[in-house]
Amino acid sequence: MKENITFIGAGNMAKAMIGGIVTSGLAAPAQVTASNPSAARLDALKEEFGIHTIQNDNAAAAAQADIVVLSVKPYLYEAVIAEIKDVVKPETIVIMIAAGQTISANEARFAKSVKLARVMPNTPALVGEAMSAVCFNTEMTDTDKEIVMNIVSSFGKAEMVSETMMDTVTGVSGSSPAYVYMFIEAMADAAVLHGMPRAQAYTFAAQSVLGSAKMVLDTGMHPGALKDNVCSPGGTTIEAVAALESSGLRAAVIDAIDVCVKKSQEMSK
Repeated sequence: MKENITFIGAGNMAKAMIGGIVTSGLAAPAQVTASNPSAARLDALKEEFGIHTIQNDNAAAAAQADIVVLSVKPYLYEAVIAEIKDVVKPETIVIMIAAGQTISANEARFAKSVKLARVMPNTPALVGEAMSAVCFNTEMTDTDKEIVMNIVSSFGKAEMVSETMMDTVTGVSGSSPAYVYMFIEAMADAAVLHGMPRAQAYTFAAQSVLGSAKMVLDTGMHPGALKDNVCSPGGTTIEAVAALESSGLRAAVIDAIDVCVKKSQEMSK
């Protein structure tokens, strides 16, 4: 791509996105700039990826950009947009990656015609395996959308959704790595209970989750069918599955995602 990209904010998600963009070859380091108050964080990004950095001048960073990624905490959006709105050009694409930040609310903050993309990634972006949802405002052209999808796909999988689905996305992918980590930890605890060393237990549990997820994505088979393939009649696996059903695993997961979605809906109001 030929566009220059500026990140306002240089936290972990910005680092993950920059890593995906640069290491995939989607953009050269010279096309990427990060702006942040912390000199130490900027120096670390410059050292690792060779990008440009600007400290404490968001307006200058945004003025030179074809794409601006707002990678700051949600409560900072109003202040940051006030800093940059006068220098953002009509053709500049603005990508928002903060939870609860709606397109309409930020169109109002810019108070002019602006191209906005709303992206909900998750923390596996840090290892190039994000699941990201993307939606756009009406100012975005098909070419603009393709540019954004290429960026987001550089650090994992990405799907376009309607903005009405963003709260659901928060529950099923945005927050769900935490649920999966709990499941891995619980499996490892059980292995330790039966004598396996802790480090080895985490490896066995985590790799099993990784492989199972890859089976779902690569085969396209229904998860229930894949589960059935592992469950021999009268065997060990169906015994474990019966115990999980008895303990309410499915209901617990559904309840967790339900409360997560409802909390996200409250934050978006």
